[in-house]
Amino acid sequence: MKAVVIYGKEDFRYQEVEVPKAGKEEVVVKVARCGICAVDPKILHGKGYVPPIVAKHVPIIAGHEFIGEVVELGEGAKEKYDLEVGDKAIAENIVPCWKCHYCQLGLYHMCDVHKIFGISGPDGGWAEYMKYPQGSIIWKVPEDMPYEIAVAIEPLACATHGVERANIQFSDTVVIAGGGAIGLFMLQVAKLKNPKMLIMSDPLEDRLSLAKELG
Repeated sequence: MKAVVIYGKEDFRYQEVEVPKAGKEEVVVKVARCGICAVDPKILHGKGYVPPIVAKHVPIIAGHEFIGEVVELGEGAKEKYDLEVGDKAIAENIVPCWKCHYCQLGLYHMCDVHKIFGISGPDGGWAEYMKYPQGSIIWKVPEDMPYEIAVAIEPLACATHGVERANIQFSDTVVIAGGGAIGLFMLQVAKLKNPKMLIMSDPLEDRLSLAKELG
């Protein structure tokens, strides 16, 4: 299959790699969509705190905002995840170790090992096929949800988590700094909290115009 593989700074390669196979409690999907997160160009250009993390795990297939169609179920995966071949399925982008202090508390998003698809752990979704390994948190996606909508589940979840942590009240003035994808998702989620005032801050006029359209 074809995939985009990270080898290092300014070294992303579109190449042929083996199609993954499903082991015990693993799921292989045919990738339908995979987004380009803001961190992906930073990895390419070696900017920010993520590239040094990725450098420890190369070569690795990029992409952590993905959605796919189930094509293979390993032993026990059907029962564990209530999946059938042909279902739409997504995995949370962190694959927890399930052994550390935070995982034992149920705070798997703070896992000490912190394996992330396409960054520090399993291969990501910039490929024709990808595998959700054992230990992944996998969700069946409704059949009637289009792939171009479902691919936004991961960034929307990030935005929703941020808004929930803010504990917005009716009397609050809420300021969202940055009108990128996450910021615009946060805007829409925060709007549902009915704050007294909702402000979007961004230096780019086109983003502010879109923010106004979204509420």
